[in-house]
Amino acid sequence: MPSIRDMQALSTNEPPVTKVQGMEHPTGLMFGDLPETGDPFGLFAAWMREALKSEPRDADAAALATVDSGGLPDVRMVLVKKVDERGFTFFTNAESAKGSELAGNPKAALVLYWKSLNRQVRVRGPVEQISAQESDDYFASRPRGAQVGAWASKQSRPLESRKALEAAVARYEKEYAEKVPRPPYWVGYRVVPLSIEFWADRPFRLHERLVFTRATIGKEWTRTRLYP
Repeated sequence: MPSIRDMQALSTNEPPVTKVQGMEHPTGLMFGDLPETGDPFGLFAAWMREALKSEPRDADAAALATVDSGGLPDVRMVLVKKVDERGFTFFTNAESAKGSELAGNPKAALVLYWKSLNRQVRVRGPVEQISAQESDDYFASRPRGAQVGAWASKQSRPLESRKALEAAVARYEKEYAEKVPRPPYWVGYRVVPLSIEFWADRPFRLHERLVFTRATIGKEWTRTRLYP
């Protein structure tokens, strides 16, 4: 399955993958967003291709929810950079708040919402670090400024001043003048889904909901429609 970046390159040339049929919103029910498929990753790829065409920016943005050591939920936005049959991958500083929370409780939930399409996807499951090679490969593809920033930012920790951050950027710009290596703490995480839910807006809050669940990783998916 192609990465989000590959999907973005393809999306400008591909026709829409779904055709909504029925009465015009908001005077009646419509159908067609949730086809009779047993493949949640294929459906997600189709929706992402459409979102890459219609969203003004960051169609791969997702809210990531974790839990801290006291059981208090925490949530923030991340960019989902790769989706395949193994799961949903994002990158961050492992020493950040989210990294610390995932170390203590390696489970998470993601929500992607595309306002332009009135669609939402929810993902829940355990989290694993991806291989060092995968992290290296993605880090090498990032703009140089983002690479330097990964070294300069002690993510989630107190910052005495903006000047201190700028000084750190200047330091690493000089130190890695030729090539910026990946910081050992800058890693990729994969949310391995046990549940993927697709939601499509419909009139009068009679939305479409389709959830795929599996008992454990590697098992077959069960497909269930839900009341809105």
